[in-house]
Amino acid sequence: MGEQRYSTMSTYELTQEIGLLQEKARKAEQLGMVNEFAVLERKAIMARAYLLDPKDFPKGEIYGILGDPGSYFKVDYLNGVFAWGYRLSGEGTEEALPISMLEKIQKKE
Repeated sequence: MGEQRYSTMSTYELTQEIGLLQEKARKAEQLGMVNEFAVLERKAIMARAYLLDPKDFPKGEIYGILGDPGSYFKVDYLNGVFAWGYRLSGEGTEEALPISMLEKIQKKE
């Protein structure tokens, strides 16, 4: 049996998969397997994107980027679970990030 696509998994299956990936990533990190850790972490981020609703990420909004403190991403449009746009600190190159990497910026009262 081949790997099931995240887009076809139920919420329960995605949650189980994320837990499994995080456990494997933790073991890889403990064993110093940096590349394996990075791959597993990326897979968990992708799986998590399918638990989110793209409608919660309106275009034109600016978000923080998970794992990249101080960097901000402006969403131009969405395609599935990917937000297309650009990093505000970058050179304006368009890129796509899974919506699970976008963090709402806490507005100061």
